[in-house]
Amino acid sequence: MSAFTATEVEYLQRMTMCRLATVGANGQPHVIPVTFRYNPAEDAIDIGGVDFAAGKKWRDLQRNHRATVLVDDANPQGARAVEIRGDAELHESGGGEVNPRFPNFVPQFVRIRPRFIVSWGLEEPGFHPFGRAVERAAGRAGQTNESPR
Repeated sequence: MSAFTATEVEYLQRMTMCRLATVGANGQPHVIPVTFRYNPAEDAIDIGGVDFAAGKKWRDLQRNHRATVLVDDANPQGARAVEIRGDAELHESGGGEVNPRFPNFVPQFVRIRPRFIVSWGLEEPGFHPFGRAVERAAGRAGQTNESPR
C-alpha cells in the first residue's frame, strides 16, 4: 500500500521540479529548487542533479537527515501541492535515473522516505489540506489521518 493517494501519485508523476528544504549546521533553514521523480518501487521521492553532492543540500543532509519536499504549481483555478516531510537517505549511485533527459546528472542522489504528507488542491479546488502521518513497518507504508499543522 502506497503512502500516497492515487491522485497524489498521478500529480507527482506529472511534475519534475520541487523545492527541497534542509537545515544547515547553524540551524538555519535552506530551500532550493531541484529535479525529482516519484519512485513507485520505493514509494519515495528521489532527488538529484548536476554536481548534486557538492552542494549545501548534500552537506546539510549528511548532518541532519530530516527534510521537506514541496511539489506545487498554480493556475487560474488555484494552487495545488504535495508536501512531503521525511527522512533522507543519501545514495552514492543511481542519480542518473532521477531525470534521464539530463545525461550530466551525477551518480549521487537523495531518497526522501515520507513520514508526513499534506496535499491540497488535488481533489477539489481551494485550500483544503489533507494531512496524515505515514507509518512504515517491514518496508510497507500505511497512512493514519492527522492534522497537517
